[in-house]
Amino acid sequence: MELRLGVIGCGAIGQDHIKRITKKLTGARVVALNDINLAATQAFNDAEKLGAKVYENYNDLVNAADVDALLIASWGPAHEEQLLACVAAGKPVFCEKPMTTSAAGGLRIVEAEVQHGKKLVQVGFMRRYDAGYRALKQTLDAGTIGEALMVHCAHRNPSVPEMYVGDMALTDTFVHEIDVLRWLLNDDYVTAQVVEGRKSKHSHEGLHDPIMVLLETRKGIRIDTEIFVACQFGYDIQCQVVGEMGAANLPEPQSIPLRLAGRASDGILMDWKQRFIASYDVELQEWIDDTQRGEVNGPTAWDGYFASATAEACVEARRTKGIVPITIADKPAFYNR
Repeated sequence: MELRLGVIGCGAIGQDHIKRITKKLTGARVVALNDINLAATQAFNDAEKLGAKVYENYNDLVNAADVDALLIASWGPAHEEQLLACVAAGKPVFCEKPMTTSAAGGLRIVEAEVQHGKKLVQVGFMRRYDAGYRALKQTLDAGTIGEALMVHCAHRNPSVPEMYVGDMALTDTFVHEIDVLRWLLNDDYVTAQVVEGRKSKHSHEGLHDPIMVLLETRKGIRIDTEIFVACQFGYDIQCQVVGEMGAANLPEPQSIPLRLAGRASDGILMDWKQRFIASYDVELQEWIDDTQRGEVNGPTAWDGYFASATAEACVEARRTKGIVPITIADKPAFYNR
């Protein structure tokens, strides 16, 4: 069965997803589009020869009889309302992160899904689908290095635009570590602390960069993450898990080692899209396949809520300069199935 997809949000990431669904993946076809910029959406539809119907109102798209499932790639503040519409319609939906921009909004999605009685929502935390992270998780699950004791991470970006300000390092950048580390460790967080480093001269007005985030898990694992979004030298994702018997590192992306002009060197990617391009393909193909079987096996609405609640605690920890407890609602048994 070919899944008939409706896409809400046809900006950069939405267009990327549409292109990979149309040109690289199997089992799905884009039949409907919606975006606040109707003219640009229609122009994209024509240029890509999608033959999709462009809807002015996303509710009409969600409830269209010829739309089996939804993909939401609109801006974050719109996600909650759009997800609630999808759940009310009983249609599976893949939603790019953040699932919602607040913990309260995330909990409303969870409650709506539980009341519906079936998992419908998957959140776009693509790092779970990265080959390197999957290899690291296999090593940890096998007990190769013993029980995890500490985790050291870095999330570095060469630069960010002027619009990247305030707490976006926590809510838009660190949110990836929030999800993938929970998944790697099979553990939840209990406290958060944020420490500001010496401000880089490349940190523009309205942004203090770099910062360090410290998390503690229920099992007592200590996690430190450097977030440096104007590091200049490249897009650099690091993760090392220190265990009782050894340490395991996230593999570096493949590059060509060079021995040239008296130097030995490896290339460093500059673009985050290139670093995780394959994981997006795997993520969406698995979602399509799972949706055809009526299953949700990726990051759930509960994972989306947990990430938002943790990010909120990190923002509060940064504001107060203290150690802040991460308060989470009771997990419904629904999500243990």
